[in-house]
Amino acid sequence: MTAVTETNAVPGTTFVLASQSPARLGVLRNAGVEPVVRVSHVDEDAVAAALPADTTPDRVVIELARAKAREIAAVIAAEADPAAGEFTDSVVVGCDSMLLVDGRLQGKPLTPEVARARWAEMAGRSADLLTGHCVLRLRAGEIVGEAADCSSTTVHFAKPEPEELDAYIATGEPLQVAGSFTLDGLGGWFVERIEGDPSSVIGIGLPLVRRLLAQVDVGATQLWRDPAR
Repeated sequence: MTAVTETNAVPGTTFVLASQSPARLGVLRNAGVEPVVRVSHVDEDAVAAALPADTTPDRVVIELARAKAREIAAVIAAEADPAAGEFTDSVVVGCDSMLLVDGRLQGKPLTPEVARARWAEMAGRSADLLTGHCVLRLRAGEIVGEAADCSSTTVHFAKPEPEELDAYIATGEPLQVAGSFTLDGLGGWFVERIEGDPSSVIGIGLPLVRRLLAQVDVGATQLWRDPAR
């Protein structure tokens, strides 16, 4: 876990989600937060390849999350208009999820063939879904606080029948998600149970984000939208 901070919380902090994931956005909206979405274009393969060979799986996903958050922090610094009060006080949250199977990290399969091969490994077994989180606190575009950590949730998979797996892969859903499955979508039919935080499996762990926000002096409740709106 890493944490650096040198500022106090103020009302009106803007929550910026460094992700195009509709699942992460849905988790935050259901939890009372309406984030500003800024899509990261980090080359995940390049970031992972630049890490030392002995980097642990949890550190890999943390560093990927950090790279995404820092890229969007730089965009905010370049585009925000301080005179207009834009992003005067904000937090940028980056996340990255990968499934750890037999000691190997698996991201998005992207093709039906890879998705099918991964399900051949996963079916009837358990694996750990790792989600790295990085929270950056910004003041007028400058990073004044940082906290990062990883959540791990054990997922126990069912054994889909061949025709069920064919139908699932044909939907395209497993091609664009870490580990070739979702918990909150069609993939939920093939998850027997989990041990850990459900929101982390969906893509952003609320309990961990709350702790990371506290490390940069932001209370999660101050980010809740006005229920009267």
